[in-house]
Amino acid sequence: MDIVFVAVAANAEGDEIEVLESIDVLPVAPEDQWKSLFDKFDSESSGFISTERFRDLLVAHGSELDPHKLEVLLALADGNADGKICYQDFVNLVRMSNKRSNSFRRAILQGGRQLKGAGALGEEVGLGLSQRLVRHIAYETLPREIDRKWYFDSYTCCPPPWLILAITIAEVAVFMYYGLQLDRWVLQVSSPHFLRGPLPYHPQLRIQAWRYLSYAFMHAGIEHLGLNMAMQLLVGVPLEMVHGALRIGLVYVCGVLAGSLAVSVTDMTAPVVGSSGGVYALVSAHLANVVMNWSGMKCQFKLFRMAMALVCMSVEFGRAVWLRFYPPAFPPCPNPSFVAHLGGVMVGLTLGVVVLQNYEQRLQEQSLFWIFFSVYFLFVLCAVFWNVFAYSLLDVRLPPTP
Repeated sequence: MDIVFVAVAANAEGDEIEVLESIDVLPVAPEDQWKSLFDKFDSESSGFISTERFRDLLVAHGSELDPHKLEVLLALADGNADGKICYQDFVNLVRMSNKRSNSFRRAILQGGRQLKGAGALGEEVGLGLSQRLVRHIAYETLPREIDRKWYFDSYTCCPPPWLILAITIAEVAVFMYYGLQLDRWVLQVSSPHFLRGPLPYHPQLRIQAWRYLSYAFMHAGIEHLGLNMAMQLLVGVPLEMVHGALRIGLVYVCGVLAGSLAVSVTDMTAPVVGSSGGVYALVSAHLANVVMNWSGMKCQFKLFRMAMALVCMSVEFGRAVWLRFYPPAFPPCPNPSFVAHLGGVMVGLTLGVVVLQNYEQRLQEQSLFWIFFSVYFLFVLCAVFWNVFAYSLLDVRLPPTP
C-alpha cells in the first residue's frame, strides 16, 4: 500500500499544525521527491531539520502508520543527541516506515540503530498475568533483546497457538479410542488388533501414502504418549506462539514424514507408530537454537532445563530401542522401529534451526532455508523411489501384518 507523508509545521505557539504539502512516498520513490519534502522543513537551507518537525510529521501521519512503527520512529527521532536530523537520516527513517512489519525491525538493525528511550523488557513493571506469560515466552525462545521487545509489543494472541493443541487433542482422542477398544492402556502395541488399524505405518502397506503421516496419531502405550505429549506441549506451544502455526507446522510435518521414510529405508521390515518424529524435530531445533545463541538466551536455569529435556528425550528414545528389540508380540513381525526419532532429530538440526533462527523473516527470503529444504526434498524423492523399487530389487521378505 502506498504511504502518504504530510509535511507539517508548528506555528509560533506550537499549538497548531499547518499542512504544507502532501506527497506520495513509494518504496521506489525518486530521491528528488524526498529532497523536495526535506527542503520544506529545512527553511534555512542548513542541511538539517529539527527532530520536533519530524515528530510533527509522524504524529500527523500516525493514523495510517502502524502504532508500534510510530512509537519506534518517534524514539529514533527523539534519540538524536543534537536534536537535528540530516538528510540521510531523514531518508533512512522514511525508508523504514515503508517496510512491511516483518522487515521493519531488521531495517533498524541494518541501520545500526537501537530502540532508544525504552528499557529492557525484563525491567517492565505492572504487567498482568498474560503479559508476564508473553514476556516469559519471549525470553524462552528469542536470543536478542530487540526481538524480544518487538515480540512483546506486537503479540496479540490472534490467532492463538491452536495447531500443537489440536494435534495433541487428536492424539489423545485416538489413544482413548484404542484404549477402550482394546481394553489396554500400557503397551497397546502388544494387543493383537493394534497394528491392524488404518493409521500405523507398516511396510506391507507402504503403498497407502497417508500412513507416512497418520502413524503419528497412534502411540505404543500411555508411557509413549505421555512423554511425547509433555515435550510437545512444553516446547511446541511456546514456539508456535512466537513463530506461528505455519513455521512450526512445517517443521513438525517434515519431522513426521522424515521419520517414516527413514524407517522405510533403514529398518525396512518394521512398522512405525508415534509422533516422535515431529516432536523430536521441534525439540532438537529449539535446543540447537539455545546452544547456538547461548550468551543471548536469558531463560532461567537454561543449563538445567536443557539437561532435563535431553534426559526426557533419552528416556523416550531408550524405551523405543528396548521395545524394538524386545521379543515381538506377533512373530515374525517386529515391534515398532525407533529410527523415526533420528529422522526427526535430523530435520530439527537442519531445517528446524533455520526456521527458528530467523524470527519474523519470510521463509522465501532465507537462502539457507531453501538449501536445506531442497536437500530434504531430495531425501523424500529418493525415499519414495526406494519404497517403490528397493524392496523387490533387494528381495526383502516382509513379515505379514499382525
